[in-house]
Amino acid sequence: MLLATVARRFYVQGRSKLEIADEFGVSRFKVARMLDTAMESGLVRVEFSLPAPVDLVLSDEVRSAYGLKRALVLERSTEREPKEVVRAKIGSLAARLLEEIAVPSDVIGLSWARSVNAMTEAVRSLPRCPIVQLCGVQAGMDMRGRSVETVSRVTSVSGGDAYPIFGPLVLPDRRTTETLRRQPGIAETFGQFRHLTKAVVSIGAWQPGESTVYDALDEAERAAIAARGATAEVAARLFDASGNALSTGLAHHVLAISHEELMAVPEVIALGYSRPKAAAVDAVLRSGMVSTLITDAAAAVPLLTLAAKNPVVSGK
Repeated sequence: MLLATVARRFYVQGRSKLEIADEFGVSRFKVARMLDTAMESGLVRVEFSLPAPVDLVLSDEVRSAYGLKRALVLERSTEREPKEVVRAKIGSLAARLLEEIAVPSDVIGLSWARSVNAMTEAVRSLPRCPIVQLCGVQAGMDMRGRSVETVSRVTSVSGGDAYPIFGPLVLPDRRTTETLRRQPGIAETFGQFRHLTKAVVSIGAWQPGESTVYDALDEAERAAIAARGATAEVAARLFDASGNALSTGLAHHVLAISHEELMAVPEVIALGYSRPKAAAVDAVLRSGMVSTLITDAAAAVPLLTLAAKNPVVSGK
């Protein structure tokens, strides 16, 4: 009964150990030992009521393995769910995090991806800050799924200025790309890249169905880029398996933020999930670009294996 009374004073009433010690005529060290005993005996139990099904142990293991600021890993139970359901949960996690950490002084960048699009559907409140599109519109997407609409939806929540890119993601040649980049509206958006404080991006794997950029190219160009060692893609920028920026002809005919500008963003939240993307996620995490990873257990488990085989020096 004494343990229960002391524990109630501390955990429920918010009394300090010193106050409790004075009340019961013991030292504060004795109070500390009593609280430990109450916890060890099961008299006091700690429970977490999380807003999403997050595996806290896996999250902490991934964060530590890659030196990240944060990692959020969906519970293993989601491995049995359809990809669309997992994507919605990844997007919801990203939305909750962005709502929690965004401040009025932020300039937030968004790349196009299905998972980022799911995040924008789930965002309910943001400070009044500018929203910047990081890459052009992917051809073949319906209007609601395009990156311009994604930026528009988030801006309607934040009330800040919108900086869209009204142009295709992949262009036929370098000359067309340079001409479009000089267009007033697009040039204004590109000018915002150096002011970005936060960015939400998606990690794509250089394989069919795992990268919108991969799917937008013809077979010859896909193969040529793969032969150069492409493993991962973020906002149309490529990385090899070691996380190094990969220079290919693709860089000259996409409307997108550069590698250097991405690396300079102080806080990058990357969404990358599913087992087929594990190697790509590993590559991008090794680049040092990412501060927060949001993923699922299907990717997190092989990530830990990859990190154990080849330890990561540091994260962002």
